[in-house]
Amino acid sequence: MSSAEHFCLSLLNNCRTLRSLQQIHAHVTKTGIDSNPLVAGKLLLHCAVHLCGALEYATRLLRYSSNPDPFMYNALIRGFSDSDLPQNSISTFSLMLKNLDSPVDSFSLAFTLKSAANMRCLRTGIQLHCQALTRGLDTHLFVGTTLISMYAECGCVGFAERMFDEIPEPNVVTWNAVVTAFFRCGDVKSAERVFSSMPAKSLASYNLMLAGYTKLEEFELARWVFGEMPRRDEVSWSTMIVGFAQHGCFDEAFGYFRELLRVEMRPNEVSLTGVLSACAQAGALEFAKILHGFIEKVGLVWITPVNNALMDTYSKCGNVDMARLVFQRMPGKRSIVSWTSMIVGLAIQGHGEEALSLFHEMEESGIDPDGIAFIAILYACSHSGLVEQGQKVFDKMTQVYGIKPDIEHYGCMVDLYGRAGQLLKAYHFVTQLPIPPNAVIWRTLLGACSFYGNVKLAEQVKRRLSELDPNNSSDHVLLSNLCSCREMEGCCQSEKIYG
Repeated sequence: MSSAEHFCLSLLNNCRTLRSLQQIHAHVTKTGIDSNPLVAGKLLLHCAVHLCGALEYATRLLRYSSNPDPFMYNALIRGFSDSDLPQNSISTFSLMLKNLDSPVDSFSLAFTLKSAANMRCLRTGIQLHCQALTRGLDTHLFVGTTLISMYAECGCVGFAERMFDEIPEPNVVTWNAVVTAFFRCGDVKSAERVFSSMPAKSLASYNLMLAGYTKLEEFELARWVFGEMPRRDEVSWSTMIVGFAQHGCFDEAFGYFRELLRVEMRPNEVSLTGVLSACAQAGALEFAKILHGFIEKVGLVWITPVNNALMDTYSKCGNVDMARLVFQRMPGKRSIVSWTSMIVGLAIQGHGEEALSLFHEMEESGIDPDGIAFIAILYACSHSGLVEQGQKVFDKMTQVYGIKPDIEHYGCMVDLYGRAGQLLKAYHFVTQLPIPPNAVIWRTLLGACSFYGNVKLAEQVKRRLSELDPNNSSDHVLLSNLCSCREMEGCCQSEKIYG
């Protein structure tokens, strides 16, 4: 290896941003060492796996490479398997089969299978299983373990167990995969049977049992396993805190967090966001303030998700001033989640105008709103009676940002018109939707009809609801109450006339 090549590889080891990587890439191209497969491969690997938000650039590196090898394809497959675009991993694998004469290896298959699992695409998973069988890789430890996970994610636990039985020497990761498979389908007894049969249990094995038990609300069993663990790590504590908090057991979640501090273990991002979520749901404002002080004291204010959770907690506890303060003091550039959290907080507390102003400030800062941000601002407009502004926001979403509305966006618009008493406009909006309206949308309109006493329109809406959800008695009760109120009003008017 030449000194220039060695220098470029050392630069890659310290590369933290896409801009820095682009500069290294320019240097590599200028010096002509991009023809070295090792340098080209390491450059693409760093871009696809180690840098956040650089997969598009990694794709271009592969596309314009003069002689891409299996390592480069595998790096991109791996990068997409952990991304929001796992389907690109599968298309890269197909391109690899088409362009390379060399055989597919276990690495390629395992990460493409992981993508199929993330997509819950059984058909693609079976096709990849056939590829593994053809190449004699189905019992390879890495491939076999990923096959177990793929079948489990796709709901085929029987196939997952069969794959486990065919692996000659499963390791602890393979055992963990089949335990996860049984928990995923709710088969606690089989998960316990496999766990008990493990020749060696890792800390991850115990943590999987904790996660499985808390997810299925088997809290007594979770407590027992937690007590029996030979040692615990941050994941163990986080699993208990988040698991109990997500199911409304807030006192226990707080208790585990206090115990975590008592044993002098530093809480991680997951445990902090978990206990803050519990505070938000329980309305535990004072405990949230104590947590906030602790977070500042130990220097964890730089963690963006923790700040987002703090804002959410303060907002849901009714203290929008503290939420504002957290938002204003956030270090570094705020993420789209941070902006959206603050907008939601303002919307919940009825500060629609301020939420709208913050939304425009986010746009001016160079951050493009996503679909979730638009749901938040439409919610703010509907709950503050800002009909005209809400219409403009909805139009901007489709026309300026090219975001295709989901059912949630349409629901916000129906709520916007309904709360403002524009019932006919809401009804026409629903009937002209490009997608079939669901029961939630019709029920939103029925509620507005009830609030404004429009019996005639409510009856039309109820007929639509009966087609979608005929067994829901609450819709019938709401309409009956509305009709009864109208009849009572009629009687009162008669008494005034004839009395």
